[in-house]
Amino acid sequence: MTYNIKDIAKIAGVSVSTVSKIINNYTDISASTRNKVLQIIKETGYTPPISSKTPSSKSSYLIGVIFAGMLNIDLTHPFFIEVLNAFKKQMGLLGYDLIFFSNEKFQNGGVNDYLARCWHYNVDGCVLLSGQELETSISNLDQSSIPCIGVDMKLSGSSSGYIMSDNFKLSAKAVEHFYLLGYRDLGYLGSTQESEISNMRESGYRKAIEDLGMSVHENWFLNGDNFYESSGYEAMTRMIATGSLPRAIFAASDQIAIGAMRALKEANISVPDTVAIIGCDDIEACKYTTPSLSTIRQNKNKLGRLAALMLYDLINNQSSTSSFIVEPELIIRESCGASEPS
Repeated sequence: MTYNIKDIAKIAGVSVSTVSKIINNYTDISASTRNKVLQIIKETGYTPPISSKTPSSKSSYLIGVIFAGMLNIDLTHPFFIEVLNAFKKQMGLLGYDLIFFSNEKFQNGGVNDYLARCWHYNVDGCVLLSGQELETSISNLDQSSIPCIGVDMKLSGSSSGYIMSDNFKLSAKAVEHFYLLGYRDLGYLGSTQESEISNMRESGYRKAIEDLGMSVHENWFLNGDNFYESSGYEAMTRMIATGSLPRAIFAASDQIAIGAMRALKEANISVPDTVAIIGCDDIEACKYTTPSLSTIRQNKNKLGRLAALMLYDLINNQSSTSSFIVEPELIIRESCGASEPS
């Protein structure tokens, strides 16, 4: 059965104008009514005419950019901004412009309805950059007919795909390098337990430790509030206060690692002589810390370009739902001690 806007209004028990306002993101609708109507739209598969992708309809050549999550990342994040720059350049070559969706207003009690805004602006597709504590509306957008690509977040919709680094392998690379250097007492600094990416990196790290016959010491596995420096500093300060430190630490992000190094320096604990550290991402700042930060490089240019090309193919029906895992690379600098023995 093909539904129209009158059918949606009848099922929901509201007026056609109310459904129209919800589709076009008017703010004078209660959260309960909005959620009810959007759920009916999702269940019926109804697509408003403005977002129809028929041969006669015009493309907007607009791509929505969403920094997902209530504890969100933003344009100051050094990893995602490099990915986004590569994405922007590739989409520009393909003839598309970007439109950014904010969520600050919606965090203060409003309804963060990405799907309605995508319909309102008639975007051809969306790129979603992973944050923490993802909003319900992210799932609604993922399950819609709008083509979406997630970066560092898994999407499962019929018009969606995702791209990310191999988070298990990058953790294993850190463990392998520590092991080759003779380090056996290993710790981990992660983001909040609400972060799927941090949890994946921790799981891969634990498994690699166990696979090499070493013990996992729970008191050396700490999570902070996010992927930023302040989180790493606070978590490392807590670990130092226990009076027990591991020989080496893998941090879920370079920024966490940099914050941890600052805490160790303030406590007069030498890196790498007492505690070796490896970060993750290979942001530009790694080269300029003291000591310079060893890290697991995620190929940010490749992630951005592939995300753009995969989204373009979804928009133009040149591929079905897709996912791609990018290989990480160990970058050895000063913070983890000597190079691997020959």
